[in-house]
Amino acid sequence: MTVRRLALMAKTGLLTVLLVIVLVSQGGCESKGRIEQIGFPQSFADLAEKIKPAVVNISTTSTVKVPGTPFHQFFGPNDQEPFGDFFKHFFNEVPDQEMKQQSLGSGFIINKDGFIITNNHVVDNADEIKVKLSDGREYKARVVGRDAKTDLALIKISSLFKDLPTLELGDSDKIRVGDWVLAVGNPFGLEQTVTQGIISATGRVLGSGPYDDFLQTDAPINPGNSGGPLVNLKGEVIGINSAIMPSGQGLGFAIPSSMAKSVVSQLKEKGKVIRGWIGVTIQTVTPDLAKSFGMNVPKGALVSDVAPGGPAERGGVKRGDIIVTFDGRSVKDANSLSRIVAETPVGNEATVSVMRNGKEVSLRIRVEEMTEARLATQTQAQTPVQRFGMKVDGITPQWRQQFGIKDKSGVVVVGVEAGSIADEAGIQAGDVIQEVNHKPIRTIAEYNAAMGKAEQGKPVLMLLKRGKQTFFVTMESS
Repeated sequence: MTVRRLALMAKTGLLTVLLVIVLVSQGGCESKGRIEQIGFPQSFADLAEKIKPAVVNISTTSTVKVPGTPFHQFFGPNDQEPFGDFFKHFFNEVPDQEMKQQSLGSGFIINKDGFIITNNHVVDNADEIKVKLSDGREYKARVVGRDAKTDLALIKISSLFKDLPTLELGDSDKIRVGDWVLAVGNPFGLEQTVTQGIISATGRVLGSGPYDDFLQTDAPINPGNSGGPLVNLKGEVIGINSAIMPSGQGLGFAIPSSMAKSVVSQLKEKGKVIRGWIGVTIQTVTPDLAKSFGMNVPKGALVSDVAPGGPAERGGVKRGDIIVTFDGRSVKDANSLSRIVAETPVGNEATVSVMRNGKEVSLRIRVEEMTEARLATQTQAQTPVQRFGMKVDGITPQWRQQFGIKDKSGVVVVGVEAGSIADEAGIQAGDVIQEVNHKPIRTIAEYNAAMGKAEQGKPVLMLLKRGKQTFFVTMESS
């Protein structure tokens, strides 16, 4: 080809097109190889075919009570209305009625004996549970164990056959943001629906409980997907689909398989989950708190209170300590410490590293069992508690310094929303709540317990301290 001909082709743009064609023809195989090396699938068909047989449809029937008359709410409770006594007497004669309520969910078989993992909210309060396999077979199921705190449940079908398809729990700790995943389930009752996406984030805290650690995915998840598997490209379950964000799109959340393994193992063996407890109030270390404690990077769980006579106090933990490692595991924040302690076997003596006065101190704490009584008084001030339009928190060194507080017990108001009930009552940031309905308040747990006992529609009486002055305020419970 002559120089003149090449110049003409360059001028018209034909040379560029020719070069692109040559490069593609020569490097096409190489490019395809690079795509395959990073795990870009040509199709998910084989994977879906492998997964679907072990995914089941779960239908439940439960009994709910409804008022004996639909007009009870308009006439029954109000004695001051004309004919109020008559209607109250009349409607009290009509007993509540029971109705059957049905719901749908998903699950997946984990072994040949018929054990199935699903969400707790799928089978909670169910009178009858039916499981339908992908091949049409149907079985009645019984609950082996449930755990409301992680929203996991283990149920079992009695199958005479040992040819049940199963799925294996993988290692969710190895999952990375951007990894491909498939979600399989029965959204809106549409059986064996497969959706595809990636892991959008890990370690999500949604505020549903102290052990939140969700995987976030953009694989479409809808009502009915609950309890179904989220699988990787190897066909391993790395999450149990559990929640969606009603106000958002492309936001689904799954319980990590690493958490599910521990919970399901205990449910199968004991029918319940036994968790560890050390007796501390904790909160996440914010950047401001990190500076006040002389830390360059915010990390760990700040101890804002220690239960008297508890394992932590006996082990030497003090208020103001920042727990950075527990039993050899790094503590990222308050939520991670809650999960680590809960997963530590009861009776184990754990080595704990805390930051105290800028120095790292090593302690030993023997983990005890978390009982319902201890859970009721558990003081986990991971985030400020909000009621009446005001945020309250434990008295930490940060708040003590910011508001000039000298009290060592109580809860402090750290923010008041303009125009809120608290604002109208005259409450200000920095006020220390010392009593609720004549009950002494020393910790967030006691504040929560007192507020939980406040009756709907009745005023709540609070004793507050501002500087050297103390005063009472009343606010309507909501």
